Amino acid sequence: MSERIVVGKSAQEYFREVVSESLAQRRLHVGEATEFYLVNLLAERLRGDRRGAGAREEANEPLALMLKRALEGDREARWRNLKQLGDTSLFVSGFFGDSLSRSLVDVNYYIAMGERAYDALSEEPRGPSGAHALFAELAERFPQLVDLLAEIAELSELRSNRGLLRLYDRFLATGSERIARQLRERGVALFAGPSRLPRNLKQ
Repeated sequence: MSERIVVGKSAQEYFREVVSESLAQRRLHVGEATEFYLVNLLAERLRGDRRGAGAREEANEPLALMLKRALEGDREARWRNLKQLGDTSLFVSGFFGDSLSRSLVDVNYYIAMGERAYDALSEEPRGPSGAHALFAELAERFPQLVDLLAEIAELSELRSNRGLLRLYDRFLATGSERIARQLRERGVALFAGPSRLPRNLKQ
């Protein structure tokens, strides 16, 4: 994620705007705590990108290892590792779902792991005040929130010419109607060539 998307604004301010706008456009109603959680998650991931290789290695840790540590640890470790599992699953599913479709572990696996982690957190008997409802909603709405983050990722990429090229490459690979609409709105002509034109794309 590029630092340029938050020029003149803090990460929280930028993501507060895009999360709010995306929720409104989708007519998706979530609790105030859930919206706040999504904003903070995105801002933290942006800071993680700036921290470099160490943060990326942590984000790339296999989900099964996170789950194993959560199940075997004490209450504090369980909470921390379940939260890391849920957050990582949500962010990766939303921002890198297309890449996962070409990997050994697909996006459905990430979604299932994220739902399980947040659901487990919602049932923790001694969680912070309000945490039960927050994590229950994150678990229940997980697929919708993944789609929400995917749209935010696309909007972020559209802020630069390099992002437009990456997004066009994603359109060529997936034929996504949503990506096509975003590109058309910015005046990009959608021509994939005779052999690569997506079959189901509505012109």
